[in-house]
Amino acid sequence: MNYNNIIGRKEEIRKLEKLLHSSKSEFIAIYGRRRVGKSFLVEEVYKNNIVFRAIGSYINNNDVRSYKQLQLNHFYESLLDSGLKSTNPRPNNWREAFRLLKKYLEGINNERRVIFLDELPWLAGTQSSELITELGYFWNSWADRQRNIVLVVCGSATSWMLDNVIRDYGGLHGRLTATMRLLPFTLKECELYFKHHGFHLSRYEIAVAYMAIGGVPYYLDRIDNEKNLSENLDDFFFKDEKINQEFKDVYTGLYSTSERYIDIVKALGRKYYGMTRRELAKAIGMECGGTFSKLLDNLHESGITREYPRYGKQRVETVYQLKDFFSMFYLHFIHGKGTNAGNWRALQRTPDFYTWAGNTFEMLCIEHLPQIKDSLRIATISRNYCWHGTAPNGSTPQIDLVLEWKGERTDYICEMKFSEHEFTIDKKYEKELENKIVAFLNSKQHTRTHSIQLVMITTNGISHNEHSKDVNQEIVLDDLFK
Repeated sequence: MNYNNIIGRKEEIRKLEKLLHSSKSEFIAIYGRRRVGKSFLVEEVYKNNIVFRAIGSYINNNDVRSYKQLQLNHFYESLLDSGLKSTNPRPNNWREAFRLLKKYLEGINNERRVIFLDELPWLAGTQSSELITELGYFWNSWADRQRNIVLVVCGSATSWMLDNVIRDYGGLHGRLTATMRLLPFTLKECELYFKHHGFHLSRYEIAVAYMAIGGVPYYLDRIDNEKNLSENLDDFFFKDEKINQEFKDVYTGLYSTSERYIDIVKALGRKYYGMTRRELAKAIGMECGGTFSKLLDNLHESGITREYPRYGKQRVETVYQLKDFFSMFYLHFIHGKGTNAGNWRALQRTPDFYTWAGNTFEMLCIEHLPQIKDSLRIATISRNYCWHGTAPNGSTPQIDLVLEWKGERTDYICEMKFSEHEFTIDKKYEKELENKIVAFLNSKQHTRTHSIQLVMITTNGISHNEHSKDVNQEIVLDDLFK
């Protein structure tokens, strides 16, 4: 089936269609960053088969009883909208609510009946055990045995989805038949989106847009094709009074208590290359215990941060780095600056712009490792890591990305440089590259039987001159769009 409104998501569509046409009941859990398009995907693929849809509402209410009743009321009203007769009494608890759902579904003769519970964490609230218990009972005692039920639960609160649904050891343990983590678009998918909506952006400007807002469909929807990119970014970040709230909402949408997560994100935003666990805990005033570990795990699972190994010192360090492009842009240009934030037109081509662009382009490349691997014709990457060591001259060079391919005994040292035009290697930078290669050759991480390839990853290629002779391979922005 064709889904003209969906950009990309081919593998996700294939999986959802397969589950829809299976010969048994299916229980699917979908999670991912807020604004990434989870609800839209389900509604587009299953729209002709959804017989009941309920959505949880975020309510900042500490009264557990009133919060629960509000969600129950919404659930009941969704049942009425779907066709349940109003003579059925309003439920007072989740057991009664799922009984009403069962009663409603028993009156439907559809070949496949899709139930979509959207924003399940908000539907459940802080006292979530009752809903999870009754959902598990509903599935185990009735829905699973019907053979024609497709139950989809969805949520942006990744930690909640993992703890209460995907890794649950209660009534839902072992009951899920499929899980799906929805990620932001790639550069290629963003290009398809822009073309589909009548944009004629260069790949350079698509990359700049990606470095500002990421591949988040909701943000892409806010870009106006009657304006150029500078005007759009001004409207999005610098003129919208709600931008500070949007930053907070990203984390409110992910977690019921967002303050500690925002503390971590702000701390990482001040250190582009990231921080070790101990450094990060000290920066936000927390102990390195289980609670802190859970915060880090949740941010990682949500796609907000990444963890990578850094070699070169006496022991391997795990470094935590912010990788959410929207948050990175906001913290660099907007946070705490108020009316002094300026505007995007004035910021472009300034030293501040090139600092941001240089750092963020490195993250753009790292987020497109499959495309880099294909461009280098690498079958499998044995490992990828950052290296920070000491050169013979006493300098301490850093290699931001090393790709190791044991199959062909080759280590690829990747240098990533952002430039509006061709990047020029001068005599000073040539010496830096030579120091990096020599230092890495003499390090413990380099296997003596491995060759080294110096790879330059740039936006528009490099100028070939007397200082570029050490470069073995080039990757340009176009290669990241594959």
